[in-house]
Amino acid sequence: MPLIRYLAGAACASAFLACTAAAAQTAPHPFTARAMANLERVSDPHLSADGKWVVYDQRSTDYEANKSHHAIWLAPSDGASAPTRLKASDGGASHPRWSADGRWIYFLSARSGSMQVWRTDPKSQAVEPATHISRDVDDFRLSPDGKTIAVALAVFPDCKDLACTTARLAARQDQKATGRVYDKLLVRHWDAWADGARNHIFVLSLDAGGLTVGEPRDLMPGFDGDSPSKPFGGDDDFTFSPDGKSLVFSARLAGRTEAWSTNFDLWSVPVDGAGAPVNLTPANLAEDVGPVFSPDGTKLAWRAMKRPTFEADRLGVMVKDLKSGAVREIDAAFDRSADKLIWSGDGKTIYLTAADTGRQKLFSLDVASGKTRALTEEGHVADFDVAKGVIVVAKDSLAAPDDLYRVTDKGVKPITQANADKLAGTDFGAYEQFSFSGWNGETVHGYVMKPAGYQPGKRYPTAFIIHGGPQGSFGDGWSYRWNPQTYAGQGYAVVFIDFHGSTGYGQAFTDSISSHWGDRPLEDLQKGWSAAIAKYDWIDGDRACALGASYGGFMVYWIAGNWSKPFKCLVDHDGVFDNRFMGYSTEELWFSEWENGHATPWADPAAYEKFNPVNHVADWDKPMLVIHSAKDFRIPLEQGLSAFSAMQRRGIESQFLTFPDENHWVLKPQNSVQWHDTVESWLKKWIGTDPH
Repeated sequence: MPLIRYLAGAACASAFLACTAAAAQTAPHPFTARAMANLERVSDPHLSADGKWVVYDQRSTDYEANKSHHAIWLAPSDGASAPTRLKASDGGASHPRWSADGRWIYFLSARSGSMQVWRTDPKSQAVEPATHISRDVDDFRLSPDGKTIAVALAVFPDCKDLACTTARLAARQDQKATGRVYDKLLVRHWDAWADGARNHIFVLSLDAGGLTVGEPRDLMPGFDGDSPSKPFGGDDDFTFSPDGKSLVFSARLAGRTEAWSTNFDLWSVPVDGAGAPVNLTPANLAEDVGPVFSPDGTKLAWRAMKRPTFEADRLGVMVKDLKSGAVREIDAAFDRSADKLIWSGDGKTIYLTAADTGRQKLFSLDVASGKTRALTEEGHVADFDVAKGVIVVAKDSLAAPDDLYRVTDKGVKPITQANADKLAGTDFGAYEQFSFSGWNGETVHGYVMKPAGYQPGKRYPTAFIIHGGPQGSFGDGWSYRWNPQTYAGQGYAVVFIDFHGSTGYGQAFTDSISSHWGDRPLEDLQKGWSAAIAKYDWIDGDRACALGASYGGFMVYWIAGNWSKPFKCLVDHDGVFDNRFMGYSTEELWFSEWENGHATPWADPAAYEKFNPVNHVADWDKPMLVIHSAKDFRIPLEQGLSAFSAMQRRGIESQFLTFPDENHWVLKPQNSVQWHDTVESWLKKWIGTDPH
């Protein structure tokens, strides 16, 4: 495969946008972390019912204020003219959705002082509120018949109305004592402490003009669970039937098992409140998510796992015939994990995204035969929508952030060029996928990236980046946290391996890492490193630093005591240092228990000690930068502090960076730049930047 280079000017082929002479003449310059922090972020595309228009979210950064702002934009789906920023965005706007008749665009905005649903007429640009609820609206969905809106609100499940939740929260604010008493898990999740509130779905009627009337009605009264799920759920967790009479949502009953259960079920409830939610998937004790009705309302599709407590199991596509009650998995031969689902207008096809060999592709799935066909090849499809045979995707790559494209038989056609000006003249690193024989003689894939300003005949210091998950992937996709181009922009070669355990290579490949965190993936990393050095003479194997986060951070700690010889330095972000204590302190206990032989640390302590980095600290000798944020409840702060303490006590060159206001990820613009500056300074100190 030839090396791929992104040319900023090449993206200007759209009918509505040509590169200016000034942009074309911009002197080549490397990509930087600050440039990345200031990019426009395109997401959440939604087509009008006729397929002619696409509305989407575009996030901009006010770097000096250290804030981001969302706006809604509108573009013709054929890319024939430039996108338009809607005036409704002036007060802040996100999550745009079309009304059933296509006249209005509904959206979320906090311009009134709380997050509510608003709407705008894209023709007149008129704006008006659609809801007036005493609680913030976290998400919403409009019914296909235009008569109802569903809103997600955080409420106390034992409260009979919103006034009860509001009064209870006000009473808490008036209390002088700040202690909280818990009698069950979860006490905290991701980056927030539990306060007893649950995400529930409420419905309100819409009048003939499309505005809400009456009071919100809870469709989940007394339900001890969240829909949308926490912390990353959205409106794909619930959906209306085509006739608007019922709603299906995905949720896990919490009880006392929430911290070690992945049993999300689908629940059906009448919109008129005439009955309680009914569990549609009681037989499956694993995850059932993402319900979508066929256009004619005769079938329900969703994604389902088969193994309880395993969060990285394959998600197959299930379809239930709502007349007969028959359920079948329609993609059983497709050894990839399905993401978002959308039915075609005729109900014969389901479109989905799935990771596939280092890329995230859009597929079509024939409902009758179960056969799949890839509709995209290169890059990473982050999101998509379908209407009237028109397919629009939000797509990125290792050399370009997300833009919208229309999928055609001849490939993809640009609709947006959100960062054309900001990226003009950027000298991105060329990259290539390669493969080698890894653990058990099986094929393993990885990528290499040349530094910006690459000169043939030179050898470059190298950043060896290890992905997290561990069931994840570093492939042909853009990232705002671990982006290889930021290292290439500093003059480094970059190598990253999709070791055993990575997603997109079949479920057996993904499964192979469980109970094997320190052997099989380490063998892949060792062999991948050797293969890259042997194949690419511009990689300087004598000047390299290994970097990783989360599981990748675990692997950096593990490498420090088991394979540090190739590296001059190490960088660990939010990694697992003491695997035994991780089993006691992480919030989602199912993760540690599954990954350590389906056991608790007291039932099988040997399983947790088998690959425990803390047991190898005596062998550490390489300089290490440790980064760990205070609001990381997935891998708590003490893991990073303990590793840093050990190195300081042993006299090993080390630094510790922490962010009191960040979680498992570093998200604030200036924090992100500080993170990159600190990492780049560490690499420069130990391996330099000059080619030899």
